[in-house]
Amino acid sequence: MTILVIAEHDNTVVAPATLNTVAAAAEIGGDIHVLVAGQGAGAVAEAAAKIAGVAKVLVADNAAYAHQLPENVAPLVAALAHEGGGTGYSHILAAATSNGKNILPRVAAQLDVDQISEIISVESADTFKRPIYAGNAIATVQSNAAVKVITVRATGFDPVAAEGGSAAVEAVVAAHDAGTSSFVGEELAKSDRPELTAAKIVVSGGRGMQNGDNFKHLYALADKLGAAVGASRAAVDAGFVPNDMQVGQTGKIVAPQLYIAVGISGAIQHLAGMKDSKVIVAINKDEEAPIFQVADYGLVADLFEAVPQLQQLI
Repeated sequence: MTILVIAEHDNTVVAPATLNTVAAAAEIGGDIHVLVAGQGAGAVAEAAAKIAGVAKVLVADNAAYAHQLPENVAPLVAALAHEGGGTGYSHILAAATSNGKNILPRVAAQLDVDQISEIISVESADTFKRPIYAGNAIATVQSNAAVKVITVRATGFDPVAAEGGSAAVEAVVAAHDAGTSSFVGEELAKSDRPELTAAKIVVSGGRGMQNGDNFKHLYALADKLGAAVGASRAAVDAGFVPNDMQVGQTGKIVAPQLYIAVGISGAIQHLAGMKDSKVIVAINKDEEAPIFQVADYGLVADLFEAVPQLQQLI
């Protein structure tokens, strides 16, 4: 049994979610190969070869994969599916990121198999658990597909070590340029704070923040804690902060060591994105707010008094 993991990267560094995906592959069992599709991604291939548990790194270095357009990467993965380990890959895994969720459905369609989305647990080589109904129920899914195409929710698996491996690196010469899409440009939000999905501490604000200017209190607290700043959908929909800060079912899924929810009522859609956090602290003046049902520590107080006091104590 040989498993192909699609590396999440920016042509420079391997994204942390790749380590969680390799961890999921290790629980399935068998040899693990990592595909690095990009351009000028030699540093990524070297880093991938050092990941614990990886037996081989496949490098597809071509202009067609420079921005990992799914129309180009999917045919590459589908072609490799029949070549892994000499007999074909039994499983193809990617992190449940925007890239992973863009590429793997296309791969599954080209292979004419079903896809299993956002697994959080491996029961056996063909049986997995995944959340449904905004995380209120966990479905156990068994697949008899010849190739199991799976996206992995990174928060469900502890990452493997980024060092310690010594995998062989092999070049893939095939280039698949579908010619149906092209990269136009991107605007990246720059911040000195940690990336939201990788941060060990997250401070999030909700509708209770009242407006965008009041998020300055959370930014100040986050800077003292070395934390990332998130928001509920209500705060995003109200225009307080940009949507890349949204935590929840339709936003980003986080599971930090510490999650501080400020002025967040605790709607089910928000809980789906953060309830796997190790420690949850809630600050809300409404003692009946649903967030207190999942919080490890709750403070019933006016956030505009509590947050500045908390800053002074740090």
